[in-house]
Amino acid sequence: MNDGPVQRTALQARSDFITGGGVRVAVATDAWYPQTNGVVRTLATTVECMRADGLDVHVISPERFRTVPCPSYPEIRLSLFAGNAVARLLEQLEPTAVHVSTEGPIGLAARRWCIRTGHEFTTAYHTQFPEYVRARAPVPLSVSYAFMRWFHGAAKRTLVATPSMQRQLEAHGLTNIARWSRGVDSELFRPRDKSFLALPRPVWLYLGRVAVEKGIEDFLRLDLTGTKLVVGDGPARQSLEARFPDAVFVGYKHGEDLARHVAASDVFVFPSRTDTFGLVLLEAMACGLPVAAYPVTGPVDVVVNGVTGVLDEDLRAAAVAALKLDPAACRKHALGYSWEACTRQFVSALARPRSPGAAREAPLSA
Repeated sequence: MNDGPVQRTALQARSDFITGGGVRVAVATDAWYPQTNGVVRTLATTVECMRADGLDVHVISPERFRTVPCPSYPEIRLSLFAGNAVARLLEQLEPTAVHVSTEGPIGLAARRWCIRTGHEFTTAYHTQFPEYVRARAPVPLSVSYAFMRWFHGAAKRTLVATPSMQRQLEAHGLTNIARWSRGVDSELFRPRDKSFLALPRPVWLYLGRVAVEKGIEDFLRLDLTGTKLVVGDGPARQSLEARFPDAVFVGYKHGEDLARHVAASDVFVFPSRTDTFGLVLLEAMACGLPVAAYPVTGPVDVVVNGVTGVLDEDLRAAAVAALKLDPAACRKHALGYSWEACTRQFVSALARPRSPGAAREAPLSA
């Protein structure tokens, strides 16, 4: 059984927390709309599912504050002077539970408030931040992981998406790990008519941010017949379009338009070595696309090698072999992941208060 499904009993075990009345969850995040990435989709869908279950959820995000663009990642807006405002919002909310989603200014401010007031909180490890930083600047991994231990070590639990990510963080000294998997909208992402794309086949799809840490050059350099299709955008797009004129870049797509592009492709090529999960893997498989990827964190947890994709250090060999796999098996595997199950997993992991005034109490025991 994959990590997607979580039995209802996991939620029932903490039914006093959820149905006791007056439950208010604060989610502090530097990643939110209008950003387009897996972190935002995961958070937004989880918030939507929690609200559907009757929880009072408040998102503290950059849209509340004056922001500046993040260097080399302008889609991310940093709320550099939001510290006091975040604290005031949390004081006013008096949340039952606090989830600090990101290691940016808003996350740091929420973390500081929780520690100062004795309110236990959870965090999440969405991206391999140390590896991202090293891909852009000569910062030793030891320095970045020291920051990760400091930031996440104060949390009651740090939520990760996969077993391999848990092992990796534990190897770097983090011990308060809990699992929070991912889901897929299988109604939106489903097999569709391939004729939507009038391109030479096979169509080899890359979907995601067009940036150095995603390893997209590995994909674009492959000697493959047919068409390399890039759906997404980012700081490396302009230079890559100039260097690889045979590839088709179509920018960001959303909703039905995105799902049609995915379903009309033939193989999803995932060249990243730095993702913690790769939500797009599930979306591709739900559309019936087999995956070609490196055998690294994310793909090794989500892809069934030889059934729903091929994992190989030779990415071209993986892509060619994946083309022969059964689309129906890919779809069947993806259906094992639901957002409702993942939300139950998330809620079950939230730090549990002793009383409605827990925000002003001393830290809870484990």
